[in-house]
Amino acid sequence: MGTYFMKYHQQILVLLGEHLLLVTVSVVLSLLIAIPTGFCIARSKWLSTAALSLFGALYSIPSLALFSFLIPVFGLGKTTAVFVLIVYNQYILVRNTLAGFQAVDPAIIEAGRAMGLDTRRLFFTIELPLALPIILGGVRIATVSTTGIATIAAVIHAGGLGVLLFDGLRMNYLPKMLWGALLASVLAYLGNQGILALEKRALQHARGEGGKAERAEA
Repeated sequence: MGTYFMKYHQQILVLLGEHLLLVTVSVVLSLLIAIPTGFCIARSKWLSTAALSLFGALYSIPSLALFSFLIPVFGLGKTTAVFVLIVYNQYILVRNTLAGFQAVDPAIIEAGRAMGLDTRRLFFTIELPLALPIILGGVRIATVSTTGIATIAAVIHAGGLGVLLFDGLRMNYLPKMLWGALLASVLAYLGNQGILALEKRALQHARGEGGKAERAEA
């Protein structure tokens, strides 16, 4: 393994960068869709049930099948991969976003309105901060899931660490397979731990513990 890395480290690092970019773009775009969607349907049980049922049905489609269905529309490459990853992420992110906003105590929202906060300020100063820990829990799961599914995107020429895995399988060459699997696992682990730290910090702020901890440290 060491010999292979020394010889092909530039190629491996390029594929690692492609994989990281694919995961980051997919998760960020997924969030931009999921947070407004979850917020809008949080007040309607019918809409939330219908949306989760739809996203759950899409999530159950095998990734290779979904890639194949969309190739005639978007062609081979990263566009199809990102679109599929966004579709898969919606079930996880919308579910957690919905749970986060529904967990906010209505009495707190009414108190904010009584203080004269408009809808925008109410959202950014009260609702989103209180829902953020649960939303970040969904982001953490989606990031790990996306890191794994993104390896399969190599079969449609989207690049990433899946290139090492599938090339290694095709050539029956163990070092390639091991490096692909190892780096994908490390990327998923680091993503999980990084977002977990943000999740814990958001939970402290939601409980009003952030200021106390900072004062104690000072």
